[in-house]
Amino acid sequence: QVQLVESGGGLVQAGGTLRLSCVASGSTFSINALGWYRPAPGKQRELVAHMSSGGSTNYADSVKGRFTISRDNAKNTVYLQMNSLKPEDTAIYLCNILASREGLVLGDYWGQGTQVTVSS
Repeated sequence: QVQLVESGGGLVQAGGTLRLSCVASGSTFSINALGWYRPAPGKQRELVAHMSSGGSTNYADSVKGRFTISRDNAKNTVYLQMNSLKPEDTAIYLCNILASREGLVLGDYWGQGTQVTVSS
């Protein structure tokens, strides 16, 4: 199977930056789609940023222009660059990937999350 471990969270002042990382490990696989999520009022979680297998990205309106999702295939790592952070960005950020092997979907995997706290 596939395991995800996030890192890079922490406490930062408003206007600051953080870069979250999510390292995927396990048996042979490829990362197709990938995304970062966070809990939201009234729902289990909300999409923060997503990248399709083709490289197309989309972002929550609240983070557009401030956050950037990227990937390093050689390192099986997904990143979320977070700039101009606001107190309302405070949350646990969870990494999600859709993994495949030899063209077959293995499954949808989640990390445990990394806490981001933005002080005003």
